[in-house]
Amino acid sequence: MKAVKVTEFRARLPRYLSRVAAGETISLLSRGRTVAHLVPAQAPATEAKRQLAALRKHARIGDVISPLDVEWKAGRGHP
Repeated sequence: MKAVKVTEFRARLPRYLSRVAAGETISLLSRGRTVAHLVPAQAPATEAKRQLAALRKHARIGDVISPLDVEWKAGRGHP
């Protein structure tokens, strides 16, 4: 990740935006401290796939296999 002073970023905005569009992440500095990170935008489908992959670590797909037309006895005092 490249660190750039805010003043330099403003002076060369098109160049840095091109770099971010190409996939680079830029950290913006003000008085030597990071104030923001400029990251490439992701397509909604790509972000959705990333979130689903993260959910797979904690959830199991297909854990409810009963048909919808079968009445469940859970929660009605039945074992």
